Amino acid sequence: MKIAILRETAANEARVAATPETVQKYIGLGAKVSVEKGAGDGSKIPDADYKAAGATVSASASAAVKGADVVLTVRRPDAKALAGAKKGALVIGQMDPYGNEKDIKALAKAGFDAFAMEFMPRITRAQVMDVLSSQANLAGYQAVIEAATAFDRAFPMMMTAAGTVRPAKAFVMGAGVAGLQAIATAKRLGAVVSATDVRPAAKEQVESLGSKFVAVEDEEFKQAETAGGYAKEMSKEYQAKQAELVAAHIAKQDVVITTALIPGRPAPRLITKKMVESMAPGSVLVDLAVERGGNVEGAKANEIVDHKGVKIIGFENMAGRIATTASSLYAKNLASFLETLIDKEAKNLAVDPEDELVAATQLTRDGEVVHPAFAGEKGAK
Repeated sequence: MKIAILRETAANEARVAATPETVQKYIGLGAKVSVEKGAGDGSKIPDADYKAAGATVSASASAAVKGADVVLTVRRPDAKALAGAKKGALVIGQMDPYGNEKDIKALAKAGFDAFAMEFMPRITRAQVMDVLSSQANLAGYQAVIEAATAFDRAFPMMMTAAGTVRPAKAFVMGAGVAGLQAIATAKRLGAVVSATDVRPAAKEQVESLGSKFVAVEDEEFKQAETAGGYAKEMSKEYQAKQAELVAAHIAKQDVVITTALIPGRPAPRLITKKMVESMAPGSVLVDLAVERGGNVEGAKANEIVDHKGVKIIGFENMAGRIATTASSLYAKNLASFLETLIDKEAKNLAVDPEDELVAATQLTRDGEVVHPAFAGEKGAK
């Protein structure tokens, strides 16, 4: 069994799908590991470290994948880049299939079994494989670091002989994994933090981190969550009241971080141009949804926009800006999943299509797109 690790080719992608630690784990499972030369450069992992862990360092992508049973990636690879891998080889990574159906069909047509790690079910068994959580956690942290870098004042209150420095006010929109880490990081840096979310259950999580929860807490809000923990669609009247409250709150903030991102859909617009202009010069907004159009009007992918003295940070792949840490966590997510697909006694692949993890994540098999969200798309077409 051969596992190949390729150097990522996407712009602004410094992460890598394996670390020396996970390479050792694969070798312990009976695999041979081939790493493309320079694959770990962006994450500060030298080729020598992979060699020391027992991997072979290949001079090119084609050499790395030749005869591979498994190819591990950070982002979806082009089917042509996998030429030389075995037919039926597993290709495991973040496939970003929505809007990229042609690329998924191409992988199917080429005979690869593609797995989308971002589709991993959120069940107890799969927590250690949850790439969305591991990377969103880092994105929330890094969003605050980027904001602090762009903000030309200190975050914490400082009592000095020359006078008192007031603490920065930070507002986080969305209390999911990224939002909660942003709240915690901003608090650690000394900011006065507030947050909002459409789910009533988020209030307790926000307040447990020492942050103020901002929402119109009427009877409709209290009933705004389904039995499964998802947010219900709110009435237009409630939406108007909440928007008015949030707009007034934003005008008083120094830093705003937005985290509303729904896979496969355009990001919801949370902050209008008028709201941006209501903030004081020197304020900073960080849009973590810019890859899907952005939560903030005026945000531009991979740019810092200065709009009338207010900076709007729109970096894509925020977790990738701290690639060494991001790669470490991501590689462990992959290793934990791949281990479930290996027969430890026979030391070969044993993929069970009926396994709930496989059923949730497998996009292609036997030349067809098989995932329920995209099923019916034959790769050969």
